[in-house]
Amino acid sequence: ADEARKKLIDTFELTEIQEMIRETVRDFAEREIKPVAQELDEKAEFSYDLTKKMGELGLFGMYLPEKYGGQGLDTLSYIIAVEEIARIDGSQAATLAAHNSLGIGPLYYYGTEEQKMKYLPKLCTGEALWGFGLTEANAGSDSRGTKTTAEVVDGQWVINGSKIFITNGSCDISIGSTVQAVTKVFEDGKKEFTTIIVDQDTPGFKQVSMHGKMMWRASDTAELYFDDCRVPENHLLGKVGEGS
Repeated sequence: ADEARKKLIDTFELTEIQEMIRETVRDFAEREIKPVAQELDEKAEFSYDLTKKMGELGLFGMYLPEKYGGQGLDTLSYIIAVEEIARIDGSQAATLAAHNSLGIGPLYYYGTEEQKMKYLPKLCTGEALWGFGLTEANAGSDSRGTKTTAEVVDGQWVINGSKIFITNGSCDISIGSTVQAVTKVFEDGKKEFTTIIVDQDTPGFKQVSMHGKMMWRASDTAELYFDDCRVPENHLLGKVGEGS
């Protein structure tokens, strides 16, 4: 019984590295974020300085292999980091969690090797952020209600529609977003969903910052607009219809 109890305790105890991460991130949050959190919230101001410092601490891409600029850590270590940042400021935690899980994650898990090497190293430094365009005004976060469309015309994806409440979608260091779009509607009304990479400076792509939020006021939240937005066909993330 004692042996089984010890095994159970060991299962739920943090490793030495995880404990070190908790202590390091907690110290950072207390020292760097806490003194400015209230002012940033009152001004509804996104902090480029704190974002860069979180990158320098290695908090972006923590679970990515080192070849892509990551730390090669486990998922629990990443969650511990988010938890410690959120303990002090939900806005900075939103920046961290959204960039890692919604921005970096899909590129790492579904991108080609060329796409990974193009985007991931710069997204792990804190000098660039990435959004995920899912939510729409008339669909909430219900992906099945997406109305934004994309079709291939002359070797390019042509995207039309809009997104709303997209974290990390509009600040100056937001270099693009992964966008879910409807690429086909079947006879029974069901839709085919596909995700596409859209770089910040793409013609027909407009990023607008949102203000007047009730919470996470110091995180960047955006509306994204696509007006005959054209990107190369190889900007497909994953396979056509893989989001269906």
